[in-house]
Amino acid sequence: MSGGPDSTALMILARRRGLSGVAVHVDHGLRDGSDGEARVVAASAAALGFSFESKVVTVPEGPDLEARARKARYAALPPCVLTGHTMDDQAETVLLNVLRGAALSGLRGMRYELHREGGGRVLRPLLGLRRSETERLCQIAGLDLVRDPSNSDLRFRRNRLRAEGLPFLSEIAGRDLTPVLARQAAIIDEEVALLDEWAAKLDPTSTAELMHAPPAIARRALRLWLRGVDATGQDQEGEQHPPSSAELERVMEVVSGLRRACQISGGRSIRRSRGRLRVEPLEGTRP
Repeated sequence: MSGGPDSTALMILARRRGLSGVAVHVDHGLRDGSDGEARVVAASAAALGFSFESKVVTVPEGPDLEARARKARYAALPPCVLTGHTMDDQAETVLLNVLRGAALSGLRGMRYELHREGGGRVLRPLLGLRRSETERLCQIAGLDLVRDPSNSDLRFRRNRLRAEGLPFLSEIAGRDLTPVLARQAAIIDEEVALLDEWAAKLDPTSTAELMHAPPAIARRALRLWLRGVDATGQDQEGEQHPPSSAELERVMEVVSGLRRACQISGGRSIRRSRGRLRVEPLEGTRP
């Protein structure tokens, strides 16, 4: 619960469905006034009959502030959670992933259900709702909302897409592109799930298996593997960005022997030795 319209609408609808639970507010310590936001969330939770918890997290230094804050937030949440992501968030995520060059894994957007380590789950039941609908629902309920000023900061790429990119593309298309992008993401998600099934049968660290597999399946096996390991080769908890298409092409060159090693995001180096791939931290970086 951020206290904004989306997470507040989630709590309203959860109550209407007869659910019980805990509203969790996560303070990232990135701006002043977060204690006041927690009080707003606590009041809304009490009004709807939910318990309330406030957690303070430390966001580590590094690039991509939004990604680092998201990782810290999910690490503080219980194993099974509901989040208030909407159709508008989905459309923005798809476009952001297109800009990153994330190929099919990016075009599928956010999944309704994400499985976490240890048997946990993240559910996003509002992916069929628009942001304007969550705003209206909160108005009807008469609940106070938190307005995060960082959501208007155009230095963040998502905010700029929201304020400028999507409206501009919708104008060119002559229609609202948000539901179009959301429908395409749902279709692609089904197709990617099938490819993932096939890719899961490969050992992504075996260059022999990768070389004998169809290139599309080999790339998917690598994508699944690299999405889930950090610079030390250990499993990462939470949702990570998949490697970009350009990064995967570099890794495939290592697989084929054209390179001995390559760099990818997350401070990682991919190396080949005796027919196996391994992940190492880049020199001069700490995992």
